[in-house]
Amino acid sequence: MFTIGIAGGTGSGKTTVVKKILERIPRDRVALIPQDSYYKDNSHLPLEERQEMNFDHPDSLEFDLLVDHVKQLKAGKVVQQPIYSYLTCTRAEETIPVEPREVIILEGILIYTHLPLVEEIDIKVFVDADSDDRLGRVIMRDMMERGRSVNNVLDRYEKTVKPMHLQFIEPSKRHADIIVPQGGMNEVAISVLLNTIEKKLNL
Repeated sequence: MFTIGIAGGTGSGKTTVVKKILERIPRDRVALIPQDSYYKDNSHLPLEERQEMNFDHPDSLEFDLLVDHVKQLKAGKVVQQPIYSYLTCTRAEETIPVEPREVIILEGILIYTHLPLVEEIDIKVFVDADSDDRLGRVIMRDMMERGRSVNNVLDRYEKTVKPMHLQFIEPSKRHADIIVPQGGMNEVAISVLLNTIEKKLNL
């Protein structure tokens, strides 16, 4: 069993890289753990305050639970992954059972900012992309998936996304073993990553 981390800024193409891994590695050999499932539950706050939460700061995440789940999976145990809604900024009562697999993929913008989690990751990948490209993807995603207006997305980008990227996410790149430039469309870098994974799995 080994663990792969896929980190990078918001809109960098992390999800694309994960999809390309899952296209090559049999799905029944992979356990996928998205960082976004581990945001702290904010149901005790009014909706207006919840919608102003800074999701790009490490303090917004329940890292202890995330690390514990990774360790349990490595020990061969099933974990109950939380379900988090960006629309309500709360956790659902239901959970998703995740079974231990040969490969654990951790994906998220902040996974390299918490050293106990970094220590659990065997192959650390950082998906890099120009800030303009990332902003364009963030606008499209937040409008379609999170019901936000362009002005709301741009305001959030200037106030939290950009400064948090510079303060936390960009410096965390130093932990990476493999850097994928130009986002999820860099076929050469992704091919190198896939070949590394396949050798580990003897595919």
